[in-house]
Amino acid sequence: MTRLILASASPARREVLRSAGIDPVVRVSDVDEDAVAAALPDGTLPQVVVVELARAKALSVAASIPEFAADCVVVGCDSMLLVDGELQGKPHTPEVARARWAEMAGRSADLITGHCVLRMRDGAVSAEAVDCSSTTVHFAKPEPEELDAYIATGEPLQVAGAFTLDGMGGWFVDRIEGDPSSVIGIGLPLLRRLLGDVGISVAQLWGHSAR
Repeated sequence: MTRLILASASPARREVLRSAGIDPVVRVSDVDEDAVAAALPDGTLPQVVVVELARAKALSVAASIPEFAADCVVVGCDSMLLVDGELQGKPHTPEVARARWAEMAGRSADLITGHCVLRMRDGAVSAEAVDCSSTTVHFAKPEPEELDAYIATGEPLQVAGAFTLDGMGGWFVDRIEGDPSSVIGIGLPLLRRLLGDVGISVAQLWGHSAR
């Protein structure tokens, strides 16, 4: 029985998959995202950065799941917001979140999500597929008291671009152009294609329960 292993601690990514019929096994990677990004050559395209981060997470988890390695797919993802040519990850502090919102309120930016799918058979990676999706997000202008309250919840501190589409941040998104699941963190249309590239149909994964 082929299992899907989600190499992410993101509850939002897990819920996207669960709502789409797959209850993944969650394994969190120990990848230092800043170190991976810093090791890339200067001038690396944003799309390549997020794909390499997704690949690093997937490979880290693939090396630590002997109980599933006989037959599984490992999915790694990484999302970052591209604003004025600069990639923005998780702000981590209220000060950085506030600065990010000062830049993007009332404007649009591209949420880029890298995906890596590893097909594992008999304890080894037998196939790999990678790509990224890009969705344009049009942001509203929160009132100062609204932004204060939003930052105080802590939600924007631990998410790429300091906002969510499926949480409280959704109040401050006017519209998007592209795949909403990708903005949440894992793009179903792209993931379906990548799974197909490594020989897996989504129908093979529906209905499996996590352990």
